[in-house]
Amino acid sequence: MGLPALVGLLLGAGPALQEPELRWVATMKEVHARFTGEKGTFAQFGDSITVTLAFWAPLEFGGRNMSPDVQEALKKVQGHMKADCWRKWKGPDFGSTGSMTIRWAHENVEKWLTKLNPETVLVMFGTNDLTSVPLEEYRAKTREVVQRCLAHGSVVILTTIPPRSGMLEKSRKYAEAASQLSTELAVPLCDFFGECLKRRPEDWDGAADAWKAFEGYEVPTLLARDGVHPSNPAKYSGDYSPEGLRSSGYGLRNQVTLLSYAGVISRVLQPK
Repeated sequence: MGLPALVGLLLGAGPALQEPELRWVATMKEVHARFTGEKGTFAQFGDSITVTLAFWAPLEFGGRNMSPDVQEALKKVQGHMKADCWRKWKGPDFGSTGSMTIRWAHENVEKWLTKLNPETVLVMFGTNDLTSVPLEEYRAKTREVVQRCLAHGSVVILTTIPPRSGMLEKSRKYAEAASQLSTELAVPLCDFFGECLKRRPEDWDGAADAWKAFEGYEVPTLLARDGVHPSNPAKYSGDYSPEGLRSSGYGLRNQVTLLSYAGVISRVLQPK
């Protein structure tokens, strides 16, 4: 199924649900029926790739060169999400801080759910887990974190990690674990890993010698010069053109998250 067709389905256009990607809808409607908090609350649980204001917050002010589908998704999110969730729902008390693994989420998720009572939760851990948490432990603890959110009545969007320099195949296994869990638990998947490799199959790694003329986050590919974090070059800030999306890792993550959340709003939180 192509991305335009899938986006159309997610945003409420096109034929009735029948694709495997959308089997989560009925399950998430059941979860949302138990929700007791404030509509429009959107929590983002993760590590440094999530806590940074380079992620999610820039979309509060829109962007340039957005396709019609992305513009529609942004309008959908702006009309539903609480404004505080663009940039104020960041930091340890809100489920995001640097250097953390799924173990931190496993230990603290109940506290975050009690404090925030979020309608929707985005979950992305794994980059730090690659060097410290065995795959099976990562899988088991991610499953438990997601299940606790669902039991609380919060809809979950599970996100795959970006590839990491020198660890492509291991990154792929952790991304596959998240993908498999999304199927097992019937939750929507935001496949950041897949989008990175689709847009830059050969030269996504900003730590490679080919990008040595650039520093820090200014590398015009999908990973920064450290080979760990998404890139964020000033030239492509807020640029959602095809070139911008293959030249800014955070720009790409913002778009794929936007489309995923807009799909949840359309199909689950505000169904027609």
